[in-house]
Amino acid sequence: MKIAVYGRPFNEPSVLPFIQQVFDSLAQHGVDIYVHQQLHEYLQDKLTTVQYKVLRPAETLKGFIDIFITLGGDGTLLDTVTLIRDSGIPVIGINFGRLGFLASVNKSDITAAIHAVVNRQFTCDCRELLTVNSNPNVFGSNNFALNDVTIHKRDDAAMIITHVFLNDEFLNSYWGDGIIISTSTGSTAYSLSCGGPIIFPQSNSIVVTPVSPHNLNVRPIVIPDTSKLCFEVESRSANYIISCDSRTEVLDQTVKFHVQKADFQLNLIRLSNESYLTTLRNKLLWGLDARNY
Repeated sequence: MKIAVYGRPFNEPSVLPFIQQVFDSLAQHGVDIYVHQQLHEYLQDKLTTVQYKVLRPAETLKGFIDIFITLGGDGTLLDTVTLIRDSGIPVIGINFGRLGFLASVNKSDITAAIHAVVNRQFTCDCRELLTVNSNPNVFGSNNFALNDVTIHKRDDAAMIITHVFLNDEFLNSYWGDGIIISTSTGSTAYSLSCGGPIIFPQSNSIVVTPVSPHNLNVRPIVIPDTSKLCFEVESRSANYIISCDSRTEVLDQTVKFHVQKADFQLNLIRLSNESYLTTLRNKLLWGLDARNY
């Protein structure tokens, strides 16, 4: 089995023992370990007695890597979407961050999680993605998002107006700080903090969530994931931000964007002791109100 490991450079040296534990557990199972070049540069002279090969960014992964492991938080796992792309490689995240909806494996469960992964004791949770297209093409070939596509005003600029069309029919003009086009996976991310609903991954839905809308009667709207969205932005400050997950671009012109469901999915690994409800309860502390005891 060939397992690739990805992570960003860490500022906290306290995570090093847990990283060492990951590599020790993989080595004990005799798998071929491949480390992404970015993580390899950080780990040089930091790990002991672990042999691995460096995974170069330009290498073809499909049919070569069996499993992807990410070390970090949800943002780190989102980074791997542009690496895995449409290869179908299952990915699992070990959470060194805070909340961890996607990177759901706790540091205390590293050994058990790797044992389950190596022995294929898991299921794959297929997650839908969004694609965003424009002319000019703002995001190039990395124009897809697992969580959301977001339009937002810059810093202390005046509010922007986003004109949205749904299946070529006018939906609304949103006055405010911006809008979020979210997948069901992203419904527990930025959209949730802006008052959007939590949507189960199997719901086949997309959420349009306004950010600080000036019109108080504007609310998030849930639409089928077969929908095609188009939007244009008016900005008095002449520039605004568009993001595709963690990839962000600043625009100073009116560009027409088209957003719809991607033609491929991400395979997110779920271990046998996990479920979406379990993750919600653990991360949002549901059922832990002191009044229940």
